[in-house]
Amino acid sequence: MDRTVTVSHSGSFAHVLQTFAISLLISFLGTLIGAIVVPISMVPLFIIAEVVMLIAAVVIRIRGKNIGYGFLYAFTAISGVALYPVIMAYGSTLGANVVSGAFFATAAIFGGLAFYAHRSQRNFSFLGGFLFAGTIGLVLMSVIGMFVSFGSVMNLVWSLIGILIFSGWVLYDVAQYRDGVAPEQVPLASLNIYLDFINLFLYILRFLASIAGFNRN
Repeated sequence: MDRTVTVSHSGSFAHVLQTFAISLLISFLGTLIGAIVVPISMVPLFIIAEVVMLIAAVVIRIRGKNIGYGFLYAFTAISGVALYPVIMAYGSTLGANVVSGAFFATAAIFGGLAFYAHRSQRNFSFLGGFLFAGTIGLVLMSVIGMFVSFGSVMNLVWSLIGILIFSGWVLYDVAQYRDGVAPEQVPLASLNIYLDFINLFLYILRFLASIAGFNRN
């Protein structure tokens, strides 16, 4: 996604974080709905909807417009439903305690990186090109992984790269938004941070699964 925003003090960074927290809560509720209501056979439809909404967000941004709060919260709810079978698969292999520990580890890493990026006032814009290229590489690896089974060593390397890239995105995005954004750009900024957090969580889970010898492509 285009992560460049026009900086303005009218939409505070605290507002961005608050909206991100609400998005994370809605995603959690979506996961519960996926567990209780949505049949597993329907989850692929939510995954397709999630991808379509991401593409739509990119197109909207390219056209110089912004997504709204309704779009953001609908996306995070759908994302939560789509995450349910993934989390359950890891939970059945690693155990619920390990998955919970991975979430808290993600929160700790995310919080530490966000605090550093905000307080240090360093400019992390130089990471943009590398992070974008790395993210494209991860997407290509995911596509290849649909047809080729990777060994535990490859999965371990892949997961470590993913953790590094999305840790970098946290630094980059927080540095971009720490001085505030225009009010209409808050949903997009929150969406970017939400994606940073969720992907960091998933790659930490993949890392733990790789150590345990469980391959999930």
